[in-house]
Amino acid sequence: MTLTRDEIVVPSVELAFVEKNGKSYAHLELHRFGGRTDREWSEKVAEIIAKRPAGVVLDLRNNPGGYLDGAVYVASEFLSSGVIVKQEGRSSGETYSVNRNGSLVSIPLVVLVNKGSASASEIVAGALQDNKRAKIVGEQSFGKGTVQEVQDLSDGSSLHVTVAKWILPSGSWIGEKGVTPDVVVEDVVAKEGETEVDEQLDKALESF
Repeated sequence: MTLTRDEIVVPSVELAFVEKNGKSYAHLELHRFGGRTDREWSEKVAEIIAKRPAGVVLDLRNNPGGYLDGAVYVASEFLSSGVIVKQEGRSSGETYSVNRNGSLVSIPLVVLVNKGSASASEIVAGALQDNKRAKIVGEQSFGKGTVQEVQDLSDGSSLHVTVAKWILPSGSWIGEKGVTPDVVVEDVVAKEGETEVDEQLDKALESF
């Protein structure tokens, strides 16, 4: 038997098309905001445009976050203009707004979040909600709304220091309570022997 060492590539974006009430919808799952996300995202968006579904469910459940520029890139896909997030530090701040011409600015949109949605995924969900672009379905998000820097100490250890906060367009701080869904649907785990039903996704599809 020969063992071959190879890189295992786990996709950060997945796309499926689901039927509801005779219409087709795109279920677009974004697992993280990483180095490959932009390229994978663009490929899936092109597929959505080609298939012309009745709407898109952007699934950010259990997305722990990642790069800020990835969050701005994704949010800009659905917004024609507006503020996405503000970084508020002790002595300075910076505003991040829509920075490109998105391809999905007019398609009906619902966003799924849960307790595992944090950081960059909360920025996207909060921006789309505050700009009245999408309805949010699911559970209260995690509430990771700080920017941290690592400071090395003289004894060789390190310390994570909070240097800024992420503020949504409405003025609310993500770290205070996260993103509150417009439609709350708890994640129900099926009992042994029962068929697994994604009630949150079902409710998202009903929300169009």
